[in-house]
Amino acid sequence: MLRLIRYLRNSQFFKNISIVMTGTIVAQGIGFAIAPVISRLFTPSDFGVLGSFNSVLIFLAAFVTLQYAQAIMLPKRDQDAANVFAASILSVFIVSLIALLVAYLCSDWLLELLKSPQSAWLLWFLPLGVFVAGINQSFQAWCVRRKAFAKTASSQMVRAGSIGTLQIVSGLLHQGSGGLITSIITANGIASVNLSRQVFVTDRKLLKESLNWRQIGKKAKEYRDFPIYSATQTAMNALSQGLPVLLLAHFYGIAVAGAYAFGLRLLSVPINFVLIALRQVLFQKASETYNKGGRLLPLFIKITSGLFGIASIPSLILFIWAPQIFTWMFGAEWHTAGIYARWLIPWIAVLFCNAPASLCGRILRQQRNLFIFELIVLVSRASVLVIGGFYLSALQTVILFSVLGFLLNMLLILWIGSLLVTSEKSICTQLKS
Repeated sequence: MLRLIRYLRNSQFFKNISIVMTGTIVAQGIGFAIAPVISRLFTPSDFGVLGSFNSVLIFLAAFVTLQYAQAIMLPKRDQDAANVFAASILSVFIVSLIALLVAYLCSDWLLELLKSPQSAWLLWFLPLGVFVAGINQSFQAWCVRRKAFAKTASSQMVRAGSIGTLQIVSGLLHQGSGGLITSIITANGIASVNLSRQVFVTDRKLLKESLNWRQIGKKAKEYRDFPIYSATQTAMNALSQGLPVLLLAHFYGIAVAGAYAFGLRLLSVPINFVLIALRQVLFQKASETYNKGGRLLPLFIKITSGLFGIASIPSLILFIWAPQIFTWMFGAEWHTAGIYARWLIPWIAVLFCNAPASLCGRILRQQRNLFIFELIVLVSRASVLVIGGFYLSALQTVILFSVLGFLLNMLLILWIGSLLVTSEKSICTQLKS
């Protein structure tokens, strides 16, 4: 842990993380500060509908850029990256239109899935939410590519402030789950507008000189492994993340799903303090290192071991006292959410530590193998949830789901670590010869 701190303190890497971390801390702090208010303005059932809606939205949003947003970081030249960025934006428009068609043709099925048949108007927020998410992903990836970390940090703060304000207002107006959903989509749109300054003002000349249809098609073809494997893998990950809410609602009721969703949301606040900043800066730094022929293994080991060190003590505290903390902060009706949160800790803690593995896997172009791994994750998670739904209590199902998540994420870290070790040995052998 001390070695990690010494390594980061004197590097530009640390300075970039500090910039993004400032925005993350403010953004997550706002979310955490308003949580006791929000928990008293909305019911577990409201959060259950929000959780179900987000599960569908995140699944659709996984396809929205066809993961070309992730590929923006990889080209060596900014001119090439600009054409990948354009491919990402084009994908957003195409997929959003498809999402609009899905919302129209599958409205009855989606309303049943959301457990909110009385709120048919919410369906039309799905394609809008997909579009906003895609624009946000693309703009943010471009800003990270250009090392405009101050822009991404301010965008996080704008988003968090907008969500907090809009959710409190909608809660006071008794808007229920619809207020929660519209607040998040509106805030994402405001955050995207904030990021657009980098695209349309600062980098306008670069983009104008770089873009042409032939190069867009060429780069889209060059990075076709991202839509083929990475987009599908991300969608499967989103589906496996959203399955607990959907299946808990199906087997145990929307209130149980809401308690789970609220507990997971609160656990995400502290880990996002670190991960939002780390993912942006680490992806940029690791991609740059790899393109220059540098070594990824030392960076992987230092960051991963540091994350395990950071996660250990807070995880232990929350595992012991989460139910009491939730009851004291949010009210007695959220005690169940605290119990679920306690047993989600093992999974969330190791998920927190796998960010370097996930990013390094993309840089090493392991999209196909990551796709296979994610397919295994999806099938095993779905199996656990369905078996639990038929034969176990809600709490037992959550515990089993968390244990499975812990084991799978540990496997991912060890697998990517072994790939980096093998790559390092191969490079050393080539240098000796």
